[in-house]
Amino acid sequence: MDLRQLRYFIALNEYRSFVRGADAMGITQPAFSRSIQGLEQEFGCILVDRAHKDLRPTPEGQVVLQHALSLVQGAARLSHEVTRMTKLDAGEVRFGSDAVAAVNLVPQAMARLITAHPKVRSVLQVDNWERLGRSLSREEIEFFIADVRHFEADPNFQTQALSSRRSVFFCRAGHPLLAKDSLSTNDLFDYPLATPLIAPGIRKLLANLSGRIDFAPAIELEQFAALAVIVRQSDTIGLGAEEAFAAHLASGELNVLHWRNVPHALESLNSRCGVITRAGARLSPAAKALIETLLAVENQADWPAQTSRSH
Repeated sequence: MDLRQLRYFIALNEYRSFVRGADAMGITQPAFSRSIQGLEQEFGCILVDRAHKDLRPTPEGQVVLQHALSLVQGAARLSHEVTRMTKLDAGEVRFGSDAVAAVNLVPQAMARLITAHPKVRSVLQVDNWERLGRSLSREEIEFFIADVRHFEADPNFQTQALSSRRSVFFCRAGHPLLAKDSLSTNDLFDYPLATPLIAPGIRKLLANLSGRIDFAPAIELEQFAALAVIVRQSDTIGLGAEEAFAAHLASGELNVLHWRNVPHALESLNSRCGVITRAGARLSPAAKALIETLLAVENQADWPAQTSRSH
Protein backbone atom coordinates (compact mmCIF):
# COMPACT_ATOMS: atom_id res chain seq x y z
CA MET A 1 0.00 0.00 0.00
CA ASP A 2 1.25 3.49 -0.85
CA LEU A 3 -0.14 6.98 -1.23
CA ARG A 4 -0.46 6.52 -5.00
CA GLN A 5 -2.89 3.63 -4.52
CA LEU A 6 -4.86 5.61 -1.96
CA ARG A 7 -5.13 8.56 -4.38
CA TYR A 8 -6.45 6.21 -7.06
CA PHE A 9 -9.03 4.80 -4.65
CA ILE A 10 -10.16 8.34 -3.76
CA ALA A 11 -10.45 9.14 -7.48
CA LEU A 12 -12.56 6.02 -8.08
CA ASN A 13 -14.92 7.07 -5.31
CA GLU A 14 -15.14 10.58 -6.76
CA TYR A 15 -15.74 9.61 -10.40
CA ARG A 16 -17.49 6.25 -9.78
CA SER A 17 -15.89 4.96 -12.96
CA PHE A 18 -12.63 3.12 -13.64
CA VAL A 19 -12.33 4.88 -17.00
CA ARG A 20 -12.97 8.42 -15.73
CA GLY A 21 -10.87 7.81 -12.60
CA ALA A 22 -7.94 6.62 -14.72
CA ASP A 23 -8.26 9.64 -17.02
CA ALA A 24 -8.26 12.00 -14.04
CA MET A 25 -5.13 10.35 -12.67
CA GLY A 26 -3.42 10.34 -16.05
CA ILE A 27 -2.89 6.56 -16.35
CA THR A 28 -4.43 3.77 -18.40
CA GLN A 29 -7.60 2.08 -17.24
CA PRO A 30 -5.94 -1.36 -16.83
CA ALA A 31 -3.18 0.09 -14.67
CA PHE A 32 -5.78 1.96 -12.62
CA SER A 33 -7.82 -1.24 -12.12
CA ARG A 34 -4.72 -3.23 -11.12
CA SER A 35 -3.88 -0.60 -8.49
CA ILE A 36 -7.36 -0.88 -6.94
CA GLN A 37 -7.13 -4.68 -7.02
CA GLY A 38 -3.72 -4.53 -5.38
CA LEU A 39 -5.16 -2.39 -2.58
CA GLU A 40 -7.94 -4.95 -2.06
CA GLN A 41 -5.37 -7.76 -1.91
CA GLU A 42 -3.38 -5.74 0.62
CA PHE A 43 -6.39 -5.48 2.93
CA GLY A 44 -7.77 -8.93 2.09
CA CYS A 45 -11.27 -7.71 1.33
CA ILE A 46 -13.42 -6.16 -1.40
CA LEU A 47 -13.40 -2.35 -1.27
CA VAL A 48 -15.67 -1.60 -4.24
CA ASP A 49 -19.11 -3.10 -4.87
CA ARG A 50 -18.82 -3.78 -8.58
CA ALA A 51 -22.38 -5.14 -8.73
CA HIS A 52 -23.66 -1.56 -8.55
CA LYS A 53 -23.43 0.70 -11.57
CA ASP A 54 -22.11 3.62 -9.51
CA LEU A 55 -19.32 1.48 -7.95
CA ARG A 56 -20.17 2.27 -4.34
CA PRO A 57 -17.52 1.52 -1.71
CA THR A 58 -18.28 -1.43 0.52
CA PRO A 59 -18.44 -0.88 4.29
CA GLU A 60 -14.76 -1.83 4.42
CA GLY A 61 -14.16 0.53 1.50
CA GLN A 62 -15.81 3.38 3.42
CA VAL A 63 -13.37 2.88 6.28
CA VAL A 64 -10.39 2.79 3.90
CA LEU A 65 -11.70 5.88 2.08
CA GLN A 66 -12.00 7.85 5.30
CA HIS A 67 -8.44 7.08 6.31
CA ALA A 68 -7.15 7.51 2.75
CA LEU A 69 -8.50 11.06 2.63
CA SER A 70 -6.84 11.86 5.95
CA LEU A 71 -3.50 10.35 4.92
CA VAL A 72 -3.39 12.01 1.49
CA GLN A 73 -4.39 15.41 2.91
CA GLY A 74 -1.84 15.03 5.69
CA ALA A 75 0.89 14.20 3.18
CA ALA A 76 -0.04 17.27 1.14
CA ARG A 77 0.09 19.47 4.25
CA LEU A 78 3.45 18.01 5.21
CA SER A 79 4.87 18.66 1.74
CA HIS A 80 3.48 22.20 1.75
CA GLU A 81 4.90 22.93 5.20
CA VAL A 82 8.38 21.67 4.28
CA THR A 83 8.30 23.67 1.05
CA ARG A 84 7.16 26.78 2.92
CA MET A 85 10.00 26.42 5.41
CA THR A 86 12.74 25.72 2.89
CA LYS A 87 11.92 27.40 -0.43
CA LEU A 88 11.28 31.13 -0.64
CA ASP A 89 9.85 31.16 -4.17
CA ALA A 90 7.18 28.62 -3.29
CA GLY A 91 6.59 29.74 0.26
CA GLU A 92 3.91 31.39 2.34
CA VAL A 93 4.09 33.87 5.18
CA ARG A 94 1.30 34.55 7.66
CA PHE A 95 1.94 37.62 9.77
CA GLY A 96 0.20 40.39 11.63
CA SER A 97 0.30 44.15 11.94
CA ASP A 98 -1.29 46.76 14.11
CA ALA A 99 -3.36 49.41 12.34
CA VAL A 100 -0.53 51.97 12.43
CA ALA A 101 2.03 49.90 10.54
CA ALA A 102 -0.73 48.76 8.15
CA VAL A 103 -1.13 52.33 6.86
CA ASN A 104 2.19 52.67 4.99
CA LEU A 105 4.97 50.39 6.13
CA VAL A 106 3.35 46.99 5.64
CA PRO A 107 1.67 47.66 2.26
CA GLN A 108 4.92 49.03 0.82
CA ALA A 109 6.87 46.01 2.09
CA MET A 110 4.28 43.56 0.73
CA ALA A 111 4.37 45.27 -2.67
CA ARG A 112 8.16 44.97 -2.79
CA LEU A 113 8.06 41.33 -1.71
CA ILE A 114 5.52 40.26 -4.34
CA THR A 115 7.49 42.13 -6.99
CA ALA A 116 10.71 40.33 -6.07
CA HIS A 117 9.07 36.96 -5.35
CA PRO A 118 5.74 36.73 -7.22
CA LYS A 119 5.09 33.11 -6.14
CA VAL A 120 5.21 33.87 -2.42
CA ARG A 121 1.78 33.98 -0.76
CA SER A 122 1.29 36.55 2.01
CA VAL A 123 -1.58 36.50 4.51
CA LEU A 124 -1.92 39.58 6.73
CA GLN A 125 -3.91 39.88 9.97
CA VAL A 126 -4.52 43.50 11.03
CA ASP A 127 -5.48 43.74 14.69
CA ASN A 128 -4.44 45.25 18.00
CA TRP A 129 -1.30 44.17 19.84
CA GLU A 130 -3.25 42.08 22.35
CA ARG A 131 -4.96 39.83 19.79
CA LEU A 132 -1.83 39.62 17.65
CA GLY A 133 0.12 38.39 20.67
CA ARG A 134 -2.40 35.59 21.17
CA SER A 135 -2.27 34.67 17.47
CA LEU A 136 1.52 34.46 17.64
CA SER A 137 1.42 32.30 20.76
CA ARG A 138 -0.98 29.92 19.00
CA GLU A 139 1.43 29.84 16.02
CA GLU A 140 -1.27 31.15 13.68
CA ILE A 141 1.20 33.79 12.45
CA GLU A 142 5.02 33.81 12.29
CA PHE A 143 5.52 37.40 13.46
CA PHE A 144 3.77 40.72 13.74
CA ILE A 145 4.51 44.45 13.83
CA ALA A 146 3.25 46.45 16.80
CA ASP A 147 4.39 48.36 19.88
CA VAL A 148 7.19 46.26 21.40
CA ARG A 149 6.74 47.54 24.98
CA HIS A 150 4.09 44.94 25.69
CA PHE A 151 6.42 42.08 24.74
CA GLU A 152 10.10 42.98 25.26
CA ALA A 153 10.15 41.88 28.91
CA ASP A 154 8.39 38.58 28.16
CA PRO A 155 10.84 35.67 27.67
CA ASN A 156 8.39 34.01 25.27
CA PHE A 157 8.93 36.75 22.69
CA GLN A 158 11.78 38.39 20.81
CA THR A 159 11.59 41.97 19.55
CA GLN A 160 13.40 43.95 16.86
CA ALA A 161 12.93 47.72 16.89
CA LEU A 162 11.59 49.72 13.97
CA SER A 163 10.93 53.45 13.85
CA SER A 164 8.76 54.99 16.53
CA ARG A 165 5.40 56.48 15.52
CA ARG A 166 4.35 59.82 16.95
CA SER A 167 0.90 59.91 18.55
CA VAL A 168 -1.16 63.10 18.64
CA PHE A 169 -4.41 64.42 20.02
CA PHE A 170 -6.61 65.89 17.30
CA CYS A 171 -10.07 67.36 16.75
CA ARG A 172 -12.33 68.52 13.93
CA ALA A 173 -12.04 71.88 12.23
CA GLY A 174 -14.14 74.38 14.16
CA HIS A 175 -13.87 72.50 17.46
CA PRO A 176 -14.42 74.76 20.51
CA LEU A 177 -10.91 74.02 21.79
CA LEU A 178 -9.35 75.61 18.70
CA ALA A 179 -10.81 78.97 19.71
CA LYS A 180 -8.84 79.00 22.96
CA ASP A 181 -5.51 80.84 23.09
CA SER A 182 -3.87 78.19 25.25
CA LEU A 183 -4.80 74.62 26.08
CA SER A 184 -4.06 72.69 29.24
CA THR A 185 -4.45 68.96 29.62
CA ASN A 186 -7.45 69.70 31.85
CA ASP A 187 -9.29 70.84 28.70
CA LEU A 188 -8.82 67.38 27.23
CA PHE A 189 -11.16 65.69 29.67
CA ASP A 190 -14.08 68.04 28.98
CA TYR A 191 -14.76 66.04 25.80
CA PRO A 192 -15.11 62.35 24.90
CA LEU A 193 -11.91 60.62 23.79
CA ALA A 194 -11.69 58.14 20.90
CA THR A 195 -8.62 55.88 20.62
CA PRO A 196 -7.41 52.48 19.42
CA LEU A 197 -6.80 49.91 22.16
CA ILE A 198 -4.47 51.54 24.67
CA ALA A 199 -1.95 49.79 26.90
CA PRO A 200 -2.40 49.65 30.69
CA GLY A 201 0.47 52.12 31.16
CA ILE A 202 -1.20 54.71 28.94
CA ARG A 203 -4.54 54.21 30.70
CA LYS A 204 -2.77 54.86 34.00
CA LEU A 205 -1.16 58.00 32.60
CA LEU A 206 -4.50 59.35 31.36
CA ALA A 207 -6.10 58.47 34.69
CA ASN A 208 -3.42 60.46 36.54
CA LEU A 209 -3.87 63.44 34.23
CA SER A 210 -7.64 63.37 34.66
CA GLY A 211 -7.53 62.82 38.42
CA ARG A 212 -9.52 59.61 38.11
CA ILE A 213 -8.87 56.18 39.61
CA ASP A 214 -9.08 54.61 36.17
CA PHE A 215 -9.57 55.87 32.66
CA ALA A 216 -11.34 54.32 29.70
CA PRO A 217 -11.91 56.17 26.40
CA ALA A 218 -15.50 56.88 25.38
CA ILE A 219 -14.86 55.16 22.03
CA GLU A 220 -12.31 52.41 21.37
CA LEU A 221 -11.80 51.06 17.84
CA GLU A 222 -8.96 49.94 15.58
CA GLN A 223 -10.29 51.30 12.27
CA PHE A 224 -8.61 54.65 11.70
CA ALA A 225 -10.98 55.64 8.88
CA ALA A 226 -13.98 55.19 11.18
CA LEU A 227 -12.20 57.02 14.01
CA ALA A 228 -11.54 59.98 11.68
CA VAL A 229 -15.21 60.14 10.68
CA ILE A 230 -16.33 60.15 14.33
CA VAL A 231 -13.94 62.98 15.23
CA ARG A 232 -14.86 65.02 12.12
CA GLN A 233 -18.58 64.78 12.88
CA SER A 234 -18.55 65.42 16.64
CA ASP A 235 -16.68 67.21 19.42
CA THR A 236 -14.88 63.98 20.26
CA ILE A 237 -11.09 64.28 20.60
CA GLY A 238 -9.06 61.63 18.83
CA LEU A 239 -5.80 60.06 19.93
CA GLY A 240 -3.73 58.09 17.45
CA ALA A 241 -0.67 57.88 15.23
CA GLU A 242 -0.08 61.10 13.30
CA GLU A 243 0.93 59.02 10.28
CA ALA A 244 -2.51 57.38 10.12
CA PHE A 245 -4.33 60.72 9.88
CA ALA A 246 -1.80 62.61 7.77
CA ALA A 247 -4.18 63.23 4.84
CA HIS A 248 -6.95 64.58 7.11
CA LEU A 249 -4.48 66.78 8.99
CA ALA A 250 -2.97 68.12 5.76
CA SER A 251 -6.41 69.00 4.36
CA GLY A 252 -7.42 70.82 7.54
CA GLU A 253 -10.36 68.50 8.25
CA LEU A 254 -8.57 67.51 11.45
CA ASN A 255 -6.28 69.63 13.62
CA VAL A 256 -3.54 68.61 16.05
CA LEU A 257 -4.12 69.86 19.59
CA HIS A 258 -1.08 71.29 21.40
CA TRP A 259 -1.19 71.37 25.19
CA ARG A 260 0.43 74.18 27.16
CA ASN A 261 1.40 72.05 30.16
CA VAL A 262 2.30 68.81 28.43
CA PRO A 263 4.18 66.56 30.88
CA HIS A 264 7.22 64.72 29.61
CA ALA A 265 5.38 61.48 30.33
CA LEU A 266 3.07 62.10 27.35
CA GLU A 267 5.94 61.03 25.10
CA SER A 268 5.07 57.48 26.18
CA LEU A 269 1.95 57.78 24.01
CA ASN A 270 4.20 57.38 20.96
CA SER A 271 4.27 53.86 19.54
CA ARG A 272 7.62 52.04 19.83
CA CYS A 273 7.03 50.00 16.71
CA GLY A 274 8.92 46.74 16.19
CA VAL A 275 8.84 43.17 14.90
CA ILE A 276 7.73 40.57 17.46
CA THR A 277 8.48 36.86 17.04
CA ARG A 278 8.27 33.81 19.29
CA ALA A 279 11.48 33.20 21.22
CA GLY A 280 13.51 30.42 19.59
CA ALA A 281 11.13 30.02 16.65
CA ARG A 282 12.55 29.24 13.22
CA LEU A 283 11.17 31.67 10.65
CA SER A 284 10.35 30.56 7.13
CA PRO A 285 12.39 32.02 4.25
CA ALA A 286 9.35 34.07 3.22
CA ALA A 287 9.01 35.54 6.72
CA LYS A 288 12.72 36.39 6.83
CA ALA A 289 12.50 38.03 3.41
CA LEU A 290 9.49 40.09 4.46
CA ILE A 291 11.19 41.32 7.65
CA GLU A 292 14.26 42.30 5.62
CA THR A 293 11.95 44.14 3.23
CA LEU A 294 10.27 45.98 6.11
CA LEU A 295 13.68 47.20 7.26
CA ALA A 296 14.61 48.22 3.71
CA VAL A 297 11.41 50.25 3.34
CA GLU A 298 12.09 52.10 6.59
CA ASN A 299 15.66 52.87 5.49
CA GLN A 300 14.63 54.47 2.21
CA ALA A 301 15.25 58.19 1.99
CA ASP A 302 11.59 59.21 1.55
CA TRP A 303 10.16 57.01 4.32
CA PRO A 304 7.69 59.17 6.33
CA ALA A 305 8.86 58.12 9.79
CA GLN A 306 7.88 60.70 12.40
CA THR A 307 10.84 60.22 14.68
CA SER A 308 14.34 58.85 14.53
CA ARG A 309 15.01 55.14 14.66
CA SER A 310 15.16 53.77 18.18
CA HIS A 311 16.77 50.57 19.43
